[in-house]
Amino acid sequence: MDEKKKILIIEDDEDISMIEEAYISAAGYEVEVHRDGKDLEKLAESGEYSLFLIDVMLPGRNGYELCKAIRSLTAVPILMVTARTEAIDKIQGLGNGADDYISKPFDPAELVARVNANLRQYDRIVECAGNEAMKEMQGNENDAEEIVIGDLHIFPKGYRVTKNGKEISLKTREFELLCFLAQNPNILFNKEQLYEKIWGYDYAGDAATVIVHINRIREKIEDEPKKPRLLETVWGAGYRMNK
Repeated sequence: MDEKKKILIIEDDEDISMIEEAYISAAGYEVEVHRDGKDLEKLAESGEYSLFLIDVMLPGRNGYELCKAIRSLTAVPILMVTARTEAIDKIQGLGNGADDYISKPFDPAELVARVNANLRQYDRIVECAGNEAMKEMQGNENDAEEIVIGDLHIFPKGYRVTKNGKEISLKTREFELLCFLAQNPNILFNKEQLYEKIWGYDYAGDAATVIVHINRIREKIEDEPKKPRLLETVWGAGYRMNK
């Protein structure tokens, strides 16, 4: 039998943490609950956890600080839980390394769906990285399915991007989003379509997630991020990758 994935919940509200623990456990995961971020770095470095579920408002260090600390130590998914509804709060969480967020009050079934989707996405990335490592060990130095757009070179199977021959560091969702748009050049996609394609579940009306990731990508691939040539915004309609 496969070993259960372990989820670490950091939530100071006992009632909420009980709901989270009950539903996530019922979905087949092992769950551990903490009330604050004490010893978080040690826990993150242990490699025991497959996903971190973190509340924003916590005693001591808040969820944003914990998210940043975790992201400096591991690439596993981080799902933020917030009672705040302002876009800037969600943008702050994503900016500190979170992969996703869910707003209180939430449907427990949606929470489980987001946990499942983030873990599936991470597993695919790990599998791709493992396949690429095996190819390198076998002496295969060629990246498959290279996409070239101007001076940008994207290697989907290797999770690599270069510009003018220099490596560009992208986070998981940034790479997935860039790769999808690059594989479908000159096609317009709205925020809802991009969200469902990359995050793996129905769009919940939160445009901030897509907007933040688009802006991050532009900062890394565009010569002038404020005047993008490659990743274009069509106002009121969506985004497209120009080729």
